[in-house]
Amino acid sequence: MGSTEQDTGLYDEHDRARWVPEPPKRANRSSFERDRARVVHSAALRRLAAKTQVVGPQSDDFVRNRLTHSLEVAQVARDLGRTLGCDPDIVETAALAHDLGHPPFGHNGERGLDEVSQACGGFEGNAQTLRILTRLEAKRADARGRSVGLNLTRAVLDAATKYPWTRAEAPPAQGVHADGQPAGCKFGVYDDDVPVFTWIRDGVTGTAKCLEAQIMDLADDIAYSVHDLEDGVVAGKIDLAVVNDVSRRHEVWTTTREWYLPDTSDEELDEALARLQRQASWPTLPYDGSRGALAALKDLTSDVIGAFCKDVERATHADHGPGPLTRYDGQVVVPRETEVAIGALKGFAAHYVIRADDRVALLEKQRAILAELVAQLRLRGPNELEPVFRADHAAATTDAERLRVVVDQVASLTDASALAWHARLR
Repeated sequence: MGSTEQDTGLYDEHDRARWVPEPPKRANRSSFERDRARVVHSAALRRLAAKTQVVGPQSDDFVRNRLTHSLEVAQVARDLGRTLGCDPDIVETAALAHDLGHPPFGHNGERGLDEVSQACGGFEGNAQTLRILTRLEAKRADARGRSVGLNLTRAVLDAATKYPWTRAEAPPAQGVHADGQPAGCKFGVYDDDVPVFTWIRDGVTGTAKCLEAQIMDLADDIAYSVHDLEDGVVAGKIDLAVVNDVSRRHEVWTTTREWYLPDTSDEELDEALARLQRQASWPTLPYDGSRGALAALKDLTSDVIGAFCKDVERATHADHGPGPLTRYDGQVVVPRETEVAIGALKGFAAHYVIRADDRVALLEKQRAILAELVAQLRLRGPNELEPVFRADHAAATTDAERLRVVVDQVASLTDASALAWHARLR
């Protein structure tokens, strides 16, 4: 069992407050442990098992889906959070929740829904996560009978907020999509969810992220970089021998700059890769699918994740001292060489898997399916929606609000159910 409120003394009543007050619970679990249980038992988390991570969950029994990715992020976040001194249940819960807002077809689905929802403020997976946690997932209601989602504590909701600003406040967009088109801006709250967001951010000045959110964000990056590389190797799309071919390696670095690290040079990325290759577990033989090769790959992922976390722990404690850090006590410090190494690994997956020519054609088709789904549901009316969204549609008073309900419905679907709904409605 994790730490209790009485054990730590690092979080106060303001941190443990809920949007709608609840009667006291039994004393053998902390508020943050209860939050973790609520996310674990949520329908939104279960649905992630059938949503795309990098490649579709139906394509291979080995590759990760959004649920397995979230579990791995949660494990990395919990360990890193504990070493830095914050409540591990807060960071683990935030990590479990961080991708709840992903629609069918992953980031590509985000893009597709954003393109058809401009009239209601666009779509962003992180803003959708907040909406699920505070409105769409059934658990608690306010005095007027309106759903308040899982009604998690302020500290956990703040930790799950990766981009603590609205679309209007978002910094300029960076990076590109798989087809080379500029990426959209990132934001963490829709305009009609600002009231609960304001409550979450009570006492916080500006757009600073709490320490627990920083840990969640970094754990996501670490898990994404290492595990997507592993999936790519096992799927036969990435050959680690390519690192010895200078021209092909530097093609990957071009993608890395376009997607993640625009200010890095080939030389800096080469050095980051060389550092990774100095890991004793770096494979010396081609991957052949044998148990030995799989075990070697697992050793590599474990060692690299451990190295990244130790780098961050040392750097953060060097800046802030050895004491425990929580909420707004400081910043997670990621050494430059660690940041570049993470970006280099992400670059391999981006270059050889995400932007592969056959995949780009598939991504276009997926976006078209979501656009047609939204159009058909708007045309056919609320009777085609699931009962919970039908009620939301009835309560909506403007076309923009009704469009948001339709988008909520489509975003809730899994990859397979989106395809099934599309086939039925056509």
